[in-house]
Amino acid sequence: MLDILEVYLKIRGHSFKRLDGSTPVMERQEMINEFNMEPELFVFLLSTRAGGLGINLTSANHIILHDIDFNPYNDKQAEDRCHRMGQKKKVYVTRLISRGTVEVGIHSLARKKLQLEKAVTGGINGQIEGEEEETRDSSDSKDEKLDQQTLNVLLNSALQHKSLDDSPL
Repeated sequence: MLDILEVYLKIRGHSFKRLDGSTPVMERQEMINEFNMEPELFVFLLSTRAGGLGINLTSANHIILHDIDFNPYNDKQAEDRCHRMGQKKKVYVTRLISRGTVEVGIHSLARKKLQLEKAVTGGINGQIEGEEEETRDSSDSKDEKLDQQTLNVLLNSALQHKSLDDSPL
């Protein structure tokens, strides 16, 4: 998914950084510092697990979770990267979940886990503190639709990455 998002950002001409499991550990903090200091960097693509603990992205205020985890605390940790001391902006969290997919069940299970934790530790009526559930059907969105050429480039890129991943070493 990060590969597809990277291609899309390049097509749109947005500047970005990317940190995933293939990023050398010695380069990670430098990338984070650059993102926090350079306002022209539009996006930081970050895999949920590669980021690890202690990442501070207070210059970011929009989080888009595109790959819901069975462990809701991995997703909460991704959110918390922006909710650090020094954050001066309101932080927005968007979860991309496709209707009719396994992600719906994973998201439901994750919410139940968080509700159980709140109930056990004294939360009010099992509610998840600070979470305002807003579900929108993206098919009704009036946002910019992908044109056919952009969609073809994204799909071809995904197929190329897939065929490279499938080739024997």
